[in-house]
Amino acid sequence: MDSTQAPPKDKPAAASIRAGSLAQKLGIEILEADPQLTVATMPVAGNTQPAGILHGGASAVLAETLGSCAANLLVAGSRRAAVGLDLNITHVRPARAGLVTGTCRAVHLGRSICVHSIEITDKTGKLIATARITNKIIDVPAS
Repeated sequence: MDSTQAPPKDKPAAASIRAGSLAQKLGIEILEADPQLTVATMPVAGNTQPAGILHGGASAVLAETLGSCAANLLVAGSRRAAVGLDLNITHVRPARAGLVTGTCRAVHLGRSICVHSIEITDKTGKLIATARITNKIIDVPAS
């Protein structure tokens, strides 16, 4: 989000998708945002591989967006930020159309490390992918 674009009223600023970001280009929309539970959707259309199914990299971006958003909400308002240390994802079945939904749940919310688990499902609730992200909480230097 650039300085001219206010976050939607129902989402904290830390949960908004920045204009021009990869998440925005993939059509990710955050529906619910909290360090414990963050939910977003992403269209399959426009995010496919040559075989016509959801690209695994797009699923990974959705997972990382959710985990990073949730971890950064934990430290919102402080001089700290969450930065990714590790992301792993397992693709279970293909998605061919519609929206996929990512649901991110906290596994560990510590002072220096946050771990979140993400499930990506299709419109029928079938599991498309599962992921885990670990973020390190760092101090942000004064500018």
